[in-house]
Amino acid sequence: MNIHEKSAPARQSERPLAKNQSDCRQPIPPPPAAAGVFSTLLPELKRAVAEEGYTTPTPIQTQSIPHLLAGRDLIGCAQTGTGKTAAFILPILQYLTLKKQPALHGRARVLILAPTRELAAQIDGSASTYGRHLRFAHAVIFGGVSQLPQVQALNRGLDILVATPGRLLDLMQQGLAGLDKIEIFVLDEADRMLDMGFFPDIKKVIAKLPKKRQSLFFSATMEPEVVALARTLVHDAVHVTIAHEAPAVERIVQRVMFVDKNNKDALLTSLLSNSRWDRVLVFTQMKHMANKVVKKLSGAGITSAAIHGNKSQGARTEALASFKNGRVRVLVATDIAARGLDVDGISHVINYDLPVEPEVYIHRIGRTARAGAGGDAVSFCSAGERDFLRSIEKLIRVGVPVDTTHNFHSETACRATGADARPAPKAPRDGNNGNGSHGRRSSPRPSAGPQRHSHFRQGRGMYR
Repeated sequence: MNIHEKSAPARQSERPLAKNQSDCRQPIPPPPAAAGVFSTLLPELKRAVAEEGYTTPTPIQTQSIPHLLAGRDLIGCAQTGTGKTAAFILPILQYLTLKKQPALHGRARVLILAPTRELAAQIDGSASTYGRHLRFAHAVIFGGVSQLPQVQALNRGLDILVATPGRLLDLMQQGLAGLDKIEIFVLDEADRMLDMGFFPDIKKVIAKLPKKRQSLFFSATMEPEVVALARTLVHDAVHVTIAHEAPAVERIVQRVMFVDKNNKDALLTSLLSNSRWDRVLVFTQMKHMANKVVKKLSGAGITSAAIHGNKSQGARTEALASFKNGRVRVLVATDIAARGLDVDGISHVINYDLPVEPEVYIHRIGRTARAGAGGDAVSFCSAGERDFLRSIEKLIRVGVPVDTTHNFHSETACRATGADARPAPKAPRDGNNGNGSHGRRSSPRPSAGPQRHSHFRQGRGMYR
């Protein structure tokens, strides 16, 4: 249910309401009750968190948010799926709101470094999602695309800049990005930074940061090189360690189907022609793709419904109820909407899109094989997702068996390596210029209710 209510229009004889002023006769209700550390957040943040369906903070949020709100440095050892992105984004948004400052040409107040463009875009999406009722400027920059719109965003001045190390260093060397006004610095997934050879670039970035700043350091593992870097970055830091609890997958039959991207719909429809696949959960990366898949399945006579971040809580609840009682055979979901989803009797999980983060794969397939039952997990893999599959296999320490018996098998996808195995940067569906920079100023939504964010690429909400 939408927690906003539209204010009644003023009569002609009355003075019009000022901008952002609600009619006192129909006041906007207060944010829903927030549990734990969520109760310490600003009302605008509480409201955004509630609109995403979250009421109880995760352990890393409980342990991190109070210290971050107090301005402490932090070293967090936590994997994807623990809620770490929200653990640092929420305090950052609160800090920026309480300590407003004018934007400065070519400068940002908060810098978040991420190892990949996919993760950088996701973090920027989370900032947009949880800051939807606040005013702040943010942008995401990464390589492989034109730098022009990124430079334009920087020139306007930013509150939050999310970046990959290579492109940021390039812009710094051109004199287009300055770090002398950074107040909060976040280094995310330091172990992956190490694996990808980014440590020399990161050290150059750190050398340009002001000595007086708040520093946040996150890594899933703590190799000696990672620990050594952390010690150079933080001062009197709080240490938070969250054990990773992955669901058992021994009873799940896993397989991967290599398929060209444009054949995924046909392959999915073909698989679902098997009537024994009676309760199927399909995962997509993007909200618009979930809608597209449902439309294709409905056209093929297969009952399905979608749940994702653009659906109201009522629509999500109705879709889930229809899935549980069998009125809907297929539920198509994004990761953010499927958080905490617990439905007995799911016969199959299908990864229509492979997840960017390998840990998410384990959480996805764990939705089947509940209550001691077995289950099947099928993953579609196109050429652009080949590296994602390699990361998954590295994490689970076993190769996922390949199924070549279907009619859409793609040797191109199977053999993809290097640049062919990485998705090309592309414009989001709802109006980004496709150059890796949003550079827009987020403003509160009108009280008439939530709207779509054109720059929310792949938010995972509290579980990113």
